[in-house]
Amino acid sequence: MENYGVLLAFVTNVLFVTVLGWYLITNLQWYDYKLERVLFKHHKPHWHLIYFFIPFIAYYFTAQYFAIFFYFAVLPALFVWHKRLDKKLVLTWRVKRFLILLVSLVLFQDILCTLKSGCEIYGVFMPLAVAYIGSYMIEKFLFMAYKKEAKKKLSSMKELQIIAITGSYGKTSIKNFVAQILAKKYKVYATPRSINTLGGIMGDVNNSLPPQTQVYVCEAGARQSGDIYDITTFVEPQTVVVGKVGAAHIEYFKSLENIIATKLEIMQSPRLEKAFIHTSVTNEPHEKVTFFGDDISDVTSDLNGTDFTVEIEGEKIALHTDILGAFQSMNIAVAVRIAKSFGMSTEEIQNAVAKLTPVEHRLQKIVAGGKIILDDGYNGNIDGMLEGVRLCSLHEGRKVIVTPGLVESSDALNLKLINAINDVFDIVIVTGALNAALFEKNLKVKNKIMLPNKGALVETLANQTKAGDIILFANDAPNFI
Repeated sequence: MENYGVLLAFVTNVLFVTVLGWYLITNLQWYDYKLERVLFKHHKPHWHLIYFFIPFIAYYFTAQYFAIFFYFAVLPALFVWHKRLDKKLVLTWRVKRFLILLVSLVLFQDILCTLKSGCEIYGVFMPLAVAYIGSYMIEKFLFMAYKKEAKKKLSSMKELQIIAITGSYGKTSIKNFVAQILAKKYKVYATPRSINTLGGIMGDVNNSLPPQTQVYVCEAGARQSGDIYDITTFVEPQTVVVGKVGAAHIEYFKSLENIIATKLEIMQSPRLEKAFIHTSVTNEPHEKVTFFGDDISDVTSDLNGTDFTVEIEGEKIALHTDILGAFQSMNIAVAVRIAKSFGMSTEEIQNAVAKLTPVEHRLQKIVAGGKIILDDGYNGNIDGMLEGVRLCSLHEGRKVIVTPGLVESSDALNLKLINAINDVFDIVIVTGALNAALFEKNLKVKNKIMLPNKGALVETLANQTKAGDIILFANDAPNFI
């Protein structure tokens, strides 16, 4: 019986530490592996209390009864938590290394303790702490090695032209438009999806950048001062873009001035030749800077596309695109300016703009089952969301919006969004708890549906919508937010 108790304690400890490690690394992956963000910037900090700290404390205070608590409460709760996540842990090599190290450490600790004294209470904090610190040191070492390798590859591509793009809003769209237009004349490669961190860019260079590439278009994102500088001094772009700047991620930067200063770090590229900067950023003249944003006129945008005129060095260029959203005229216009600087003719540019395809989940129009769907799930800024609302207002049938509201933003901007929604939509489906109270209080539409998460969304849409409706998916925050 005593041996059975020791074996049960051993197995329970190994499983307990492993599931706590799984919880920890899942949260770290969501927050760019920054422990301080997991602890102090988490959108649902009560999760830590329920799934980590209470079980952790219970382990030391319930003694031999902990196994009952673990197998009948902790393990089922964490299983259900994981099952309900819409953004589950991705088993990257970094995650695998952490989990292998953690399991190795807890097995070593428990075997040593069992052989020495036949413990029934093993350590939990030590293997977790050592695995986190050890993983951090391993990743730092690998980071430097990968960075050196990626830098060497970029340096070997002597003729490569690099375009780096940053901004609060629209940088992914600008990147894709630049890549699509230049691809009509050059061999172009752009960072995929929303890869925009130094680590992500390094990995992309090492693993995916084709050696024959003539133009590399790179998106640069930031969560703190110095992030853009690190990316800029790594890729050393000859051409840079700073798109429209606003209060996105204000919780990290604290002020608009700090956001602007961080975005302008891109100007410190040692090989800078040309910079295109939106007028919302600065009006300070610079010999290498061309300002954009005030050069667009005659904008018309509906559910069939966008027409506008951009003036470049006295030449007025009329453009049509199937891309939805009047605000996209600004993003396309700067792509046109870059194409001009790369020697493309007006006719080449007009033809390329006419064939642009939308960025996935950014006002992407889909017709299915007689319904018009505007998928704007990856758009989290107020201007883009208001444009989606305006486009829906042009539809003659019923109008439905699915949204969690604005994330990492202010109540004032969410109220602005709510007021616009009240004027247009027949059905409003609010997903998630982040802005639920604000929407519940201020929405005036007759049919409003509050969903705590997206688990019931498919069924809700099936029951509430019909052919002839237009449905706007405005932002798509994962349920950990």
